[in-house]
Amino acid sequence: MALVIPDVLEESCSTRQALERFAAKWRVLLVYALLAGPQRHAQLRRRLPGISQKVLTETLRGMEADGLVRRRVVKESAPQHVEYELTDLGHTLEKPLAAICDWASAQPPVRPA
Repeated sequence: MALVIPDVLEESCSTRQALERFAAKWRVLLVYALLAGPQRHAQLRRRLPGISQKVLTETLRGMEADGLVRRRVVKESAPQHVEYELTDLGHTLEKPLAAICDWASAQPPVRPA
């Protein structure tokens, strides 16, 4: 079977649309964080130094809209307890991301300019 390379330069290309969704650095890092299992908002903020509460919330909402993350209310009464976890679709990213990690670790170290 021949390898089919999509025309990622075309706006209608589904591969391009997927790449654009993952171009935001926090999305990929959140997938990595959530591979460990369901986590609360505060846990994710601790695991991702540098992300603001606003950006974390917006990114999780976007990932939920894309079907990658599921938001689950564990406790309704105050203080509300909400967990985020990868959906089955989100878990399908584990192998491609592992392949990127393997590729990156095989490269010579990058020296600061």
